[in-house]
Amino acid sequence: MTDAAGLRERKKQRTREHIAATARRLFAERGFERVTVAEIAREAEVAEKTVFNYFPTKEDLFYSRLESFEDELLASIRDRAAGQTVVEAFGRFLLARRGVFARPADEQGAALEELRTITRVITESPALLAREQGVFERYTASLAGLLAEETDAREGDVEPHVVANALIGVHRALIDEVRRRTLGGEDDLERLARDLRAQTRRAFRRLETGLGSYGRRAR
Repeated sequence: MTDAAGLRERKKQRTREHIAATARRLFAERGFERVTVAEIAREAEVAEKTVFNYFPTKEDLFYSRLESFEDELLASIRDRAAGQTVVEAFGRFLLARRGVFARPADEQGAALEELRTITRVITESPALLAREQGVFERYTASLAGLLAEETDAREGDVEPHVVANALIGVHRALIDEVRRRTLGGEDDLERLARDLRAQTRRAFRRLETGLGSYGRRAR
């Protein structure tokens, strides 16, 4: 890549990040449904067409970081160490600190406030909740495809889809727990992170041992 081409790409990336950051600030202030793309464009000092060039839909402005998360998720499976199972690799991926949970101790207050804001914006928006559902379905389909490829599953084999749904299901359940605790007034981010890690480990121990004995009714 030439220096000129590299400069153009960096400029595009800065513009994209600026638009997304502006949109997230407006969503936090007024709620997702009450902010228009035209308002975001004015606030970011770009043309409305420019916003759509970078983000095809308004929902993309909020969820702009999810593509990299999907890439990381699939890479955790594809690049796992020799002898490591899919369940182990996915568990390790979920246990890694990221996002607000990766902030240093002296930023815990700001990180918790950011988590509250994100939770509020999403849970108050039917459009964002619907988009999130679609994102999780895409994650599951992508993961199932990778598992089918790695295990040489025959066409029509449901096992990769069952495994993918189970793994993504843990991720979704943890997100639901974060939101429940956050909306319930959780005021200690480190305690929340510690509890989530414990629940993640329990969930993956269950997946590793299988579901055959789960919920057996006492005689």
